[in-house]
Amino acid sequence: MESVGNSISTTVTALSSVHYFIEAVLIALVVYLFVFRKKEKRSTLKLTEEQKEELIAEWTPDPLVPELDYQELARKPKYVDGKMGKYVQIEGKEYLNAGTTNFLGFVGDSRIEEIAKKTIFKYGVGSCGPRGFYGTVDVHLDLEKELAQFLNCEEAVLYSYGFATIASAIPAYAKRGDVIFADKGVNFAIQKGLQASRSRIEWFEHNDTEDLERLLKIQEEKDLKDPKKASKVRRFMVVEGLYAKTADICPLKRLLELKWKYKVRIFIDESFSFGVLGKTGRGKFLFKFVF
Repeated sequence: MESVGNSISTTVTALSSVHYFIEAVLIALVVYLFVFRKKEKRSTLKLTEEQKEELIAEWTPDPLVPELDYQELARKPKYVDGKMGKYVQIEGKEYLNAGTTNFLGFVGDSRIEEIAKKTIFKYGVGSCGPRGFYGTVDVHLDLEKELAQFLNCEEAVLYSYGFATIASAIPAYAKRGDVIFADKGVNFAIQKGLQASRSRIEWFEHNDTEDLERLLKIQEEKDLKDPKKASKVRRFMVVEGLYAKTADICPLKRLLELKWKYKVRIFIDESFSFGVLGKTGRGKFLFKFVF
């Protein structure tokens, strides 16, 4: 029995040795394939400069777009024939102009056209007429006076371009160190004005007065902790009367309550609500109450 046990032990040892040997061979083979064969493969792909030049010369790239006969496929451009009013004429057919911002119907109004003709004969025409380039003339002052009367304000400032109005008005009042509470749904012109102000912007959810008051309370707590600093910080609220992106109307009554409660100045962009909202067409808000 003892000799049988020794024989079995010797056999097991021999098998283990064979097993380890096979594993070592397999590992060596794997290392060879991944290292040496990879190097050999790379070396066989190495080309001379002449070979590279030949391959480049023979290579013909596929076109990015299919070959077309542009003379045959030339598309006849469509254009509007006439005034850019509520309806437009294209190739003799009438279409509803869904891309216009001529909400008040000024385009094509006969009274405005007659005044425009007289104005052109008196002042001439140009590609643009900003007062910063050409100076202030009497019609600028007359229009400012009439707008102030219409809005029940002491004075009005006339801009030559709507985008520039709010984009420059915000940084004219707000500066670095001030805080502006802005609706997340404001238009691009307002966004540029906020950037130019370099003020700290606190965004509240669109038309969400509860979220706005939450931010106002946080600011109020900061002001109470440091009254000296708070006395130098001006606070603004920026919204739109009628939002250009969503066509939502701002909750004006609640906004004014928060304005007086937390002593915040308010900007309301009335670009789309002016002449559209309100009993008299003055928009959502009389400007004399803004500050």
